[in-house]
Amino acid sequence: MASLTLSPAPSSSLLSRPHTLLSRSRFPSSASFSLFTTRCQFFGPLRYNNGAPPCIPVINESSLPGLLPTPRLQEIGGKHDTRLRIFSGTANPALAQEIASYLGLELGKIKIKRFADGEIYVQLQESVRGCDVFLVQPTCPPANENLMELLIMIDACRRASAKNITAVIPYFGYARADRKTQGRESIAAKLVANLITEAGANRVLACDLHSGQSMGYFDIPVDHVYGQPVILDYLASKTICSNDLVVVSPDVGGVARARAFAKKLSDAPLAIVDKRRHGHNVAEVMNLIGDVRGKVAVMVDDMIDTAGTIAKGASLLHQEGAREVYACSTHAVFSPPAIERLSSGLFQEVIITNTIPVLEQKSFPQLTVLSVANLLGETIWRVYDDCSVGYEPYSSLDID
Repeated sequence: MASLTLSPAPSSSLLSRPHTLLSRSRFPSSASFSLFTTRCQFFGPLRYNNGAPPCIPVINESSLPGLLPTPRLQEIGGKHDTRLRIFSGTANPALAQEIASYLGLELGKIKIKRFADGEIYVQLQESVRGCDVFLVQPTCPPANENLMELLIMIDACRRASAKNITAVIPYFGYARADRKTQGRESIAAKLVANLITEAGANRVLACDLHSGQSMGYFDIPVDHVYGQPVILDYLASKTICSNDLVVVSPDVGGVARARAFAKKLSDAPLAIVDKRRHGHNVAEVMNLIGDVRGKVAVMVDDMIDTAGTIAKGASLLHQEGAREVYACSTHAVFSPPAIERLSSGLFQEVIITNTIPVLEQKSFPQLTVLSVANLLGETIWRVYDDCSVGYEPYSSLDID
């Protein structure tokens, strides 16, 4: 409680005790008032009227209507926060636009061009100072061009004083070079992880990495989400009897992925295609482990490159009596001659996602493209909002 105390001059003893309330009649006359000095002492915390703290008026549209032209630029707890920025590279702008639309944002303005000698130029066309920036850029073919573009985008954001920079990489190129299978080989996945980190990224958001250990190559946090639940939702909408289904892994290395997929797909039985690889992008099917006779076989893989593995596997499944064969993959790399192999009549349907853009000339009647924009958009929002990304159904496939 604050009290006002009047202290006399040293020669006087009047009013020597502090008083909490002084009325007008107790003040000394004007003639003797010059003998006193004023001192304020605090005996306790301030007390407010009716126990309520003092209020500071807040200026907003409700208090001053018409004076604030953009009242919705920043919604607390909403998805219109100006501190969240989405920028797209040239690799997959359509997916980036879908992600921004899911978040209720506009894509950030960025200028990307290539000089006559092939060098890449990047300039942000708006301020990102203090913002959380998400750069959407898969390192799909041409892998080196798109990777270098991503690195320069990260550097531009870092030099523009962005608060946090997250590299959203729907397809992580060089992920297959994750170990040494022969002497004197490079581990390019680790090298690319180092490049992204040193460029200035604070976090990486990836979708369906070729192998889980690739997350350990980064010295920054990695949020890994799976695109296969999007495919599961699509398959669930089809009129296929669960008793007729069998999930097939096209190779031994994908058994864990196929087993988790089968568990989510009405706990379907599992079959495995055993193959031996004699060279890069060259596969030879040996035999089949499991029973597919009279059933609908769903082949599951993380990517389709030249389609040699999955096409030879489908041929073997037909030889073993499979009624129909579906091919499901998150990443459609589609290097030649993938289109010829996939459209040859071996597959009832080829189901992929848009982590990599599919050009019109690579389309064929059996192809179905699903969008992962909502999956990535929701994950981006949770990362920005400091929420857990471990949400169903997209967080995990229980792959061990």
